[in-house]
Amino acid sequence: MPDSIMLFAAGFGTRMGALTADRPKPLIPVGGRALIDHALDIAAAHGPLRRVVNTHYRADQIAAHLADRGVSLSREHPEILDTGGGLRAALPLLGPQPVFTLNTDAVWSGPNPLDLLAQAWDPARMDALLLCVSPEQALGRTGVGDFHLSDGRLTRGGDLVYTGAQILRTDGLSDIPDPVFSLNLLWNGMQARGRLYGVTYPGRWCDVGHPEGIALAETLLTDV
Repeated sequence: MPDSIMLFAAGFGTRMGALTADRPKPLIPVGGRALIDHALDIAAAHGPLRRVVNTHYRADQIAAHLADRGVSLSREHPEILDTGGGLRAALPLLGPQPVFTLNTDAVWSGPNPLDLLAQAWDPARMDALLLCVSPEQALGRTGVGDFHLSDGRLTRGGDLVYTGAQILRTDGLSDIPDPVFSLNLLWNGMQARGRLYGVTYPGRWCDVGHPEGIALAETLLTDV
């Protein structure tokens, strides 16, 4: 079972427009608290985990916000490394075992997503277990879905939306030569081997990657 979690917080937040001109997206307030604090609450409610946050854009602000909170920082400098490169750079802090990863630009209403992943995780069959949500339960999300789920396995092109929460084996990261790459590259190989799995989130999830998502997320937080 994973004993560490990677929280992605290095991005530029360009979809947020002027809101990220003077701060990184994880520090945008939603419901009176920074987005990253909502993600940290999920990790804390699941149980003791080594918590690692990657940073790049306005990294000093995130470091100050997380000071003295027992969170390790993986600073990406001089270039941002994308999700795959960022996770690989953080492995010395995370350890060699499978890890949780969680995006910091979403708000949830329902059971703890990490609890659901832990309950469904089967390392004998799985290299990754992604938490997805139906489009009807996804607020603030536009465009097509990400995955199709059949007999527990994921393939590309369905209507399910990836929530940004998963359990992932990280040993395959060492086989990718590029310094900057997306986790999609790792997932593609796992899908080809029939080891990319998914589980559906029964609650509601809100994408807070764009300004319109803030009001939607605040409604979600109060509508419980």
